[in-house]
This record gives sequence, C-alpha cells and structure tokens, in this order.
Amino acid sequence: MRRGGRRSAAWCAGLLFVGVSVVVGCRTGDTDAFTPVPQLLAFLPWLLVPTGLGLLLSLLGRWLTGLVWGVVLLGLLAWFIEPYGKSSQPEGAAVARLRVLTSNVEFGQATDALIAAVRREKPDLVFVEECEYGCQAAVTRELGAAYPHRRAVAGGTSVGSVVLSRFPLTPAPAVPGRMGMPGAVADVDGRAVRLQLAHPMPPLPRQVALWKRELGRLRDFAAEHRDDGPLILAGDFNASQDHAAFRRILDTGLSDAARLAGAHREPSWPARTTPTLGAQIDHVLVSGEFSASRARFLDLPDTDHRSLVVDVTLHRGS
Repeated sequence: MRRGGRRSAAWCAGLLFVGVSVVVGCRTGDTDAFTPVPQLLAFLPWLLVPTGLGLLLSLLGRWLTGLVWGVVLLGLLAWFIEPYGKSSQPEGAAVARLRVLTSNVEFGQATDALIAAVRREKPDLVFVEECEYGCQAAVTRELGAAYPHRRAVAGGTSVGSVVLSRFPLTPAPAVPGRMGMPGAVADVDGRAVRLQLAHPMPPLPRQVALWKRELGRLRDFAAEHRDDGPLILAGDFNASQDHAAFRRILDTGLSDAARLAGAHREPSWPARTTPTLGAQIDHVLVSGEFSASRARFLDLPDTDHRSLVVDVTLHRGS
C-alpha cells in the first residue's frame, strides 16, 4: 500500500477507535453518561466488529500505535462481555419450585400469543408489561381460572401491567414510574415471596435522565427489601448488564436468573433481529434464597420482545 493509502487507513482506524473508546471508557468508568452512550452500551459485544476492522486498517496502514490501541480495546471488551454479578446458587433444602414468565406484549398486540404461551408453559408466576385495558380483560377472561390471583396497574398503550399468580397475593405498594410497575407478596407454600414487576422508561435520546431515575427507584426498592426474605423482580428493564444503572440493581444482592441458568447473553430485544443481533433487556432477578436451573427465550408474534421463562427453586433460608 502506498504512503497516502496507509495514512488514510490509519485515519479511518483512529476514527473507529475513538468511537469505541468513548463507549468502553464509560463502561470502565461505571457510568451510562448521555446519548448516544446508553444506546450503544446495550450492544457492547458488537463493538468487537469496528474494533476488529480498526485493527485490520492499522495493520494495512502499518500504524503501531493503532495496533496497540486496538488490542487494548479488544481486551477490555472481552473482559466486560463476561457475566456480571453473583453466580453462586444457594444450598439447603428446596422449599418450592417455581416457573416464572415475563413478557412485554407491545401495547397488548401479542396478548393472544401470550395466552397460548402461558397455557403451554404453565408458569406459576406471570409478569406482563404493556398490557393495556384489552389485554388485561383478555388475560382475566382466558386465564382467570388457572391464575385467580393478580395485581395490576390499569392503563392504555405501554402503561398497563399485570402480575398473574397461582399463589394467593397480598397487595404491596407499586414502584412509581411513568409505566405501571405493580407489586405484591405471594404466599408460596407458607413462605412470603415479594414480587415486583419492572418496566422503567426506555433510554430514548430525550429521556435518559428519566430512565436512570426509574432504574434508580428499582435499585432503591431492591436495597430496601434486601433483608426481608425471598424476592423476585422481573420484567422489561430496558437495560442490560452493560448499563451501570442496571448493575447497581444487581449490586444490592440480586442475581440474574438467566445468568444462573447459563443464558446471560441471550438477546431478548429487538425480536426481529434476535438471536443474531440484540440485547438482553428482559430479566428475572432473584434474591439469594433462589437457584435457577433453566432459562428459555420464547418468540411470540406481534411484539418486539422475546418472552423469558425461567425455572427457579426457593431454598430454605439460614
């Protein structure tokens, strides 16, 4: 390659490395910063592509600094792609085995598909986001016999949410948010299990501050109930393990059930490009009394999210 071509290759590599470095720098600094960083952090593993291209251009351009820069970025990306949070599972006698399903039905459009999935999978607890008036009426009508206990926040479009349960529920305060996040306490074979649906606002360019604030409320909820016994916090978090605001929720002592079951990077959104391209933003988080043995992501028509089904076991506390 001629000198001018080598210079152009080095310049292109530098531009790629600068863009990746901004995002990786924020990840290293444990901050979500501002647009477009939160949006790019959701797809952190895919930054391997521009980094690899930058390394190739650096090689073609004989740019030693770029080669070192690219290798450092690759090392950091490989480090951050590893699972975050607790991975240990509790020992002791099993008190109950539960199947938990969470699903964002996108303004109620996937209600019929959800009802079919619930009948097929037979979960014990169901967390449904964006379940508007028609969706709530349908799940009550079609699933009410199998799930006689429910807690809901009524609303149109994305506001409505509902928790369905085979177990008796006692009302609990909802976590405040623009979209409904109902809470309850389930009586699981004589053990009180706190349930909380999660659905903070997404990190759209003009509402990143609101997204951080609502994830912060979920973090505060988890911290407040850290020592209150078994807890399941499930739903569409609009955040992945690469977001600092989500990691702070895990830092309260909760574990991601999908990670415990070996599926920590399986994407759940956007459904149109999963599993090839996407981010895992739908989660079932559990307190230390739970272990997880299986996690599956279901493709439902008419929604931009995949549903998550996990099998968890509640163990006797110390």
